Amino acid sequence: MKLMAVTDNQHSMENLMSIILKIHEYVDYIQIREKSRTANEVYTLGKRLIDEGVAKEKLIINDRIDVATLLNIKNVHLPGNGLPVEQVKKLNSQYFAGVSVHSQEEAQIAQKNKADYVLYGHCFQTNSKKGKPPIELQSIKKIKKQLSIPIFVIGGITEDRVEQLADLGADGVAIMSAIFSSSNPLESVKKLNERCWRL
Repeated sequence: MKLMAVTDNQHSMENLMSIILKIHEYVDYIQIREKSRTANEVYTLGKRLIDEGVAKEKLIINDRIDVATLLNIKNVHLPGNGLPVEQVKKLNSQYFAGVSVHSQEEAQIAQKNKADYVLYGHCFQTNSKKGKPPIELQSIKKIKKQLSIPIFVIGGITEDRVEQLADLGADGVAIMSAIFSSSNPLESVKKLNERCWRL
């Protein structure tokens, strides 16, 4: 099972850099999702990470196609209210583009429009989605049956919930709080990595 770390837009740039440099060897992907940052700030963060040895292939840029293009990063993630994936793929067929979805129908549309993976959730109650009910977990299984592309799941996922999600058909987990709100992000990632590696 794949492990994607998703930044939480809660840290200073220096602190965020420090966390990512500690954890990058233990995750498959790091999605840079810093919605309050300027394009220049996201670009600077990405460039510094690459200069410090983080593999471009591990970095996913959320929403900022311009930043991904300047950094020559092929992995991009499009939020539900973001750019249409089919147009992004026309811009550059080399993009590995994921799309956030919240229903079976949205997942099917994303695949039809050439998404390379979907990010589905939120799976459990989480502070980042206060007041919004989580998905029915059994819907993961239904969506998986209808898609030929990978399905990552997100939202309130902790180490002890990973196996349950794998059993439902998830190809990967995308984790924000359990990593970036942890008092020891490296230790948390190592435990998650070990759990995912076994599945």
